[in-house]
Amino acid sequence: MRPPQSVSKDSSLASAGKRIREHAIGLGFDTVGFARMEAGGPQATRLRAFLDAGRHGDMEWMELTADRRGDPLVLWPEARSAVMVAMSYAPPRDPMDALGQRDLGIISVYAQGKDYHEILKPKLKHLAREVVAITSGDVKVFVDTAPLMEKPLAALAGLGWQGKHTNLVSRVHGSWLFLGALLTTAELDPDEPEADHCGSCRRCLDICPTAAFPAPYQLDARRCIAYLTIEHKGQIGQEFRTAIGNRIFGCDDCLAVCPWNKFAAEASEIRFAARSEAANPPIAELLTLTDDQFRARFAGTPVKRTGRDRFVRNVLIAAGNSDDQTLLGKVRPLLDDASPLVRGMAVWALSRLASEEMFQHERSGRYEAERDPGVRAEWMTETT
Repeated sequence: MRPPQSVSKDSSLASAGKRIREHAIGLGFDTVGFARMEAGGPQATRLRAFLDAGRHGDMEWMELTADRRGDPLVLWPEARSAVMVAMSYAPPRDPMDALGQRDLGIISVYAQGKDYHEILKPKLKHLAREVVAITSGDVKVFVDTAPLMEKPLAALAGLGWQGKHTNLVSRVHGSWLFLGALLTTAELDPDEPEADHCGSCRRCLDICPTAAFPAPYQLDARRCIAYLTIEHKGQIGQEFRTAIGNRIFGCDDCLAVCPWNKFAAEASEIRFAARSEAANPPIAELLTLTDDQFRARFAGTPVKRTGRDRFVRNVLIAAGNSDDQTLLGKVRPLLDDASPLVRGMAVWALSRLASEEMFQHERSGRYEAERDPGVRAEWMTETT
């Protein structure tokens, strides 16, 4: 009788990886890959250059967490493997088509449905329990809420590559992927990193309305419409307002023109389906939102996190770019809004829509009483 054969470590790792992969797909993730955790890496150098150039704008948290963000092993030294997962949110139609409808406020595709954190994180926690059961290793779960750079790890795990627009691109899902990460102390067989398939294509760079890409694979967030309309806390600079058009939350241009999107099937589940109240709503409806109304309308979506004042600031830019003078009746009350952000951008919208006579009349009644220096500057700025 032959003695039982021992199972090799490589065989055991392969078996564990197969079981984890099957479970991840069963949970609804569209793709999954494994990466080996190693100290250092080019992402730390790129991050440092990005921060040193000030391209993070007022996202101070990136500077404060730079060491952990640049090297996951600083974040968790015991980690040995990363399980990277992704879910497609490919839209049913080209989001660029809506930009010509100037009466609508354009919301980025990812934010039109339920907050992706609320969908990915429970699934990832479920997967984490399975990883613990299979490997006996410890785990930590991340969904864009900790100082972890998911995109470089996803590329290392073979989910895609970071394109010239700095986002992850997949040959199967195009540029429409939400990412999740699970770090574990268990060793898993790593997948091969995906090669860069951008070639000579420059579509994502050339389409950017605000020239936010100083070079391929580099982003200056200070010029990015997604940053300006979501992360930026202050007034949006004059040089960007016309280019923003009617984009009121984020920007999909560089993602939408990626040629690899032609292989991406529309997201099959209703998990990320657009909600009617968040799917490019009429500008006129949004200009009258109170804080309570804003919170109720966008509850459960990423839009809510920006807050009413910044959101209405963005809507006023869209109003100013609309050439629709019927919006004046909704813009004028916002000249007296409690928020300086809103008052200042209401001045700009007024200057774009009103006659010179009306603008000067409103100015004469408000400028002297205005105490916020930013709003006073808006009253004195000549717009084009």
